Amino acid sequence: MCGIFFSLSKRPAVPNSETKSLLIQRGPDSCQTHTVQREVQTQDGVSAPITQYLTFISTVLSLRGDHVYKQPLVDSATQSVLCWNGEAWKIANERVSGNDTKLVFDLFLEAVKGDAQQAIEGMASAVATISGPFAFVFYDAVHGRLFFSRDCLGRRSLLRGVDEDGSLKICSLCDGSSSTHFQEVGFEGVFMIDLKNFQETCTDSAEPYTIDILPWSSDPSPPAGHIKNPIPPMNMSVPEEQPPALRLETPFVKDLQTKLHQSLTLRIEGVPKPPGYIPNQSAKIAVLFSGGLDCTLLARLAHDILPINEPIDLLNVAFENPRVAAAAAATSKQQNTSSSPPPEPTSFYEACPDRITGRSAHAELQETCPGRTWRFIAIDIPYTETLAHRDSVKRLMRPHNTEMDLSIACALYFASRGQGTISEPTLSSYTTTARVLLSGLGADELFAGYGRHGVAFTRGGFPGLISEIQLDVSRLGQRNLGRDDRVLSHWGRETRFPYLDEEFVGWVLRAPVWEKCGFGLAEPQGEDEIQALRGIDKEKMALRLVALRLGLRSVAREKKRAIQFGARTAKMEKGRTKGTDALSS
Repeated sequence: MCGIFFSLSKRPAVPNSETKSLLIQRGPDSCQTHTVQREVQTQDGVSAPITQYLTFISTVLSLRGDHVYKQPLVDSATQSVLCWNGEAWKIANERVSGNDTKLVFDLFLEAVKGDAQQAIEGMASAVATISGPFAFVFYDAVHGRLFFSRDCLGRRSLLRGVDEDGSLKICSLCDGSSSTHFQEVGFEGVFMIDLKNFQETCTDSAEPYTIDILPWSSDPSPPAGHIKNPIPPMNMSVPEEQPPALRLETPFVKDLQTKLHQSLTLRIEGVPKPPGYIPNQSAKIAVLFSGGLDCTLLARLAHDILPINEPIDLLNVAFENPRVAAAAAATSKQQNTSSSPPPEPTSFYEACPDRITGRSAHAELQETCPGRTWRFIAIDIPYTETLAHRDSVKRLMRPHNTEMDLSIACALYFASRGQGTISEPTLSSYTTTARVLLSGLGADELFAGYGRHGVAFTRGGFPGLISEIQLDVSRLGQRNLGRDDRVLSHWGRETRFPYLDEEFVGWVLRAPVWEKCGFGLAEPQGEDEIQALRGIDKEKMALRLVALRLGLRSVAREKKRAIQFGARTAKMEKGRTKGTDALSS
């Protein structure tokens, strides 16, 4: 995980000191600055040239290769510059071993050789070959162009804004300057600024820099200047007759297990030892762990990939919610005499829904995968600590600014800190050493895991269900991923999303919807099959069957629960707020 800051201005620029500190939090292994000064002729050709200052700052969390690859990278021959925050798991369908940053830089440098038009087409072709989450700023010094982008799913944060002086800023998080309004960089393609076409003045209705776009295209052979999108259109077909029931041996279910295993392997093999690593004791990998289906399935598959002597940490967060605690105290008072002792504070945390399912799933993993150290980290957050960190969370999640954003971001913020207690062999404080976190995000969107998917099917049949899933997939980056990246990365850890691998997503989207979930399917036949599938929900049914295949009988039957309710971060002060309400300050 890395942090990016870029400024294009008419005078030397530096980020707000708070912003730089937050960038270093994201990338604690290296922080460097590179500045380019260039002259641009005015449009009238008479006035004195305009001086442009290009400021590049990169911080690095080193998770690939045998040493820290410091950024920004600067090409000695052309003076082109790259700030890269990403993981190129594959380039041109070839798996990348070792560090990917230099490979991407060389790819871009090769792409912009030739004339100006060839450089544009070359960049489009180059970006299309990268598989993995990314955000970058690349300065093509030869042609005087700036390229910046997020991947097609928006898995890495990148924001941009223009301040009152007309300075353009592109950053992994909002700069602290109150005069600059930041918005998330879209994930519809690669954005390009031709630095020669600089406007000397800026009005409220126009930026001083014309921003063009090289868009993603679903065309297998896109026109010049377009980028082939690795995510295909969704399969919109509806069945001509009632589809058969899904079974443990249904080909799609068996292939799903294989495909998810492959996606996870890319993300957890070869992770370097974290600082202070102790063999057989320290964890390289941790799971954001509610005990639900999606995250527990990743933990179970990780057991099949990692050496048996490597511990896997399970990060389970629970909050003291004063509104819930007050209601529980009132109920307890009514049911007990005044001489009864008050409930223990820890009971509030252990009663959290995600703590209950987390403990249960942990026990099932221990039973199913003996020999592995499954370290359950109970992360208990008192209300006073939530209040103490609330402004920091709001700062990180900007420009998102709703009650739901805050409740989700708080849970992710404290979970990714990885600081709690473990009970084996004795109760003690513990902070995970893992710098790579696994998240189950994306499974609900791809496999119809939300309650509204059932509502969509009830109201509109298969066409209604397909439309709802398509809407979810299309807005993943806009709604969740940029915000989550800014919050999760704050503790110098990188979150990886196996369900959002491009190849995996493409494979799932190409499949007919009735192979992914249980809506509208025929009932199972035979007593053995009926018993095996008893209690299996229709939502995400294919994933539930994979869990059954891997021995997770209880986890396969877990209900979907939103993180803000499972961890009890929602509606802490008052119960009448809506998730869409804007925060007051």
